This record gives sequence, structure tokens and C-alpha cells, in this order.
Amino acid sequence: MATIPCTVQLIIASSDTKTMNNWTPALRKLDSQFLGMRKGLGFCRPTSKIGPSSCGSRTTCWFKFGKNGVDAEGAGIYGSQSRDDFDRDDVEQYFNYMGMLAVEGTYDKMEALLSQNIHPVDILLMMAASEGDKPKIEELLKAGAKYDVKDAGGKTALDKAVNDEIKNFILNYSTQKA
Repeated sequence: MATIPCTVQLIIASSDTKTMNNWTPALRKLDSQFLGMRKGLGFCRPTSKIGPSSCGSRTTCWFKFGKNGVDAEGAGIYGSQSRDDFDRDDVEQYFNYMGMLAVEGTYDKMEALLSQNIHPVDILLMMAASEGDKPKIEELLKAGAKYDVKDAGGKTALDKAVNDEIKNFILNYSTQKA
């Protein structure tokens, strides 16, 4: 479920209290599916009062994505990629995201992997296994990454796995998929 911070601002200017009281039914209409106060898109938790005496409200909104708000995979956000949806840019982004550039100091290690005849999704699996990144490993295996692909040194994602827990996770996932 994604959290999207949003601001609802309502400005009503009137010196007449009767006019202000007439706004009450209109304010009830703020209880809409867009703001998520009812079932549907999600829900909001106001952190201050919405009404004639306020000049706005800070709210936190949770929106459910996917088919009927079920899951991110159904919405095409996570896990719905196929093997060919991954490319060189994904490898570079993951390299940076995991802090590998900071550790390595250059892109040499990444470029060495990319210069081999290895599909980017398999390179990503090797990198994720070496980092112990279970969510990424699962995403990549769902996309069709192969854990038995060897790099120039003859190492697979299993060989590069940070520990036995990650190795078993990869093997068990692959066994369940078959």
C-alpha cells in the first residue's frame, strides 16, 4: 500500500456566522472517495479539523493500488515485469541504490559484469544475492532471472549469495516455481 502525503486546504472568508453555518452541509461533502474517507480508493486521517474555523488540513492518505486495491503486483508496480523489461539502466540504478558505487569507488565492477554476455536481470540477481536483498531477489526470480548463470569468474548468484539463508531462499523459490 502506498502512502501519499497530501494537503487539503479550505479557505472560507465571511464575517457573518449565519453564512458560515450554511457551509456545514458542503463540508460534509468533503467526506468523499477522493479524500478516501469512505471505502474505495483508501482513507485519510486528518491531523487537524476541517471546517469553517480552519484554514486547511494536513492529512495522510493511503491509496490501494491494483485490482480492487489488492496488491502492487496487480497494478503493475512490482513483480509484473518480465525478463526483457530489465536493461542496463536497471543494473546501474541498483548499483547506485545499494551503495555499491560508494564501496567500489568506480563503475568498473558493474561495467565488467555488463561487458559479459549476461542478461541484465541475471546480473541484478547476482548483485542482489551478494547484498542479501530478499525482496529484490524475489522480484527478479518472478521476472525470470536465472540463478545458475555464471559470470566471467565462473560464479553464479548462489555462489555470490551473502549467506546460506539467501542461497536456500533462491533454491526454494525456484523449486516452488517449478
